[in-house]
Amino acid sequence: MKWRRMKADQLEKIRTDSGFIAALDQSGGSTPKALKLYGVEEDAYDGEAEMFDLIHAMRTRICTSPAFNGDRVLGAILFEMTMDRDIEGQGSANYLWDVKGVVPFLKVDKGLENVRDGAQVMKPMPDLDALLARARDKGVFGTKMRSVIQEANSAGVNAVVAQQFDIGRQILAAGLMPIIEPEVDINSATKAEAEELLKAAIMEQLDDLADGQAVMLKLTLPEVDGFYADVIAHPKVLRVVALSGGYSRDESNSRLSRQIGMIASFSRALTEGLSAQLSDDGFDAALDGSIGSIFEASGT
Repeated sequence: MKWRRMKADQLEKIRTDSGFIAALDQSGGSTPKALKLYGVEEDAYDGEAEMFDLIHAMRTRICTSPAFNGDRVLGAILFEMTMDRDIEGQGSANYLWDVKGVVPFLKVDKGLENVRDGAQVMKPMPDLDALLARARDKGVFGTKMRSVIQEANSAGVNAVVAQQFDIGRQILAAGLMPIIEPEVDINSATKAEAEELLKAAIMEQLDDLADGQAVMLKLTLPEVDGFYADVIAHPKVLRVVALSGGYSRDESNSRLSRQIGMIASFSRALTEGLSAQLSDDGFDAALDGSIGSIFEASGT
């Protein structure tokens, strides 16, 4: 009963509150770059264990900052290893919700296959059911999984979207909320055309969802203002969030502010300017400024 009440409260927060979702889910492949941007060079650690200790320390510093709370941050996406670790003596997901009022999500994909038909589908996830059960037991509300589209190729786009929704149904069956993320590469020479194909494929899949089912979507900031209005308004969509995709925070916020009803789920744009060398006061001030600007851009 307590779990159901918590999930209902989290669902209502994601559905109705103002704010954005923080993406704190850098995985093994992206962690060295995230640490370098944070001012921690690769010669500062020896091996993966020390690397993951340092990235967890960075995430802990973000999550425990007074600037980071449920007043402006609706949710946070965690890497699996972050979910399995503690923040201030509590499981990370429980800390986020019980202390900060931030809804916890979990990155569940295992990376990308090689490019085929101008796109990268996700690698197989044979242990997904076990991971979903463990996430639910740890207080996680939902999941996130990422594919990438590089070209306006209908075969590649349709393969990405079909896989995303197939696994999304598996996640729904486990009692969790999937964030479906078919990223369009911001450097694609056919980005606008790929977005046209993507929207059509998404709308078709949404119409095929069972009654009572809903998903979230995480989409690249589009070339056309208001482009995903039909997706945002679809009755089987809980929320549409935007990825920064390599845009700077200023560019991401500018583009997001022109997308009515879309909110942020930024990673690099959120942590831009944060540094391990900052004092606690300096770190909190920098994070407060970042969160404030993203919150404002998400309010349109």
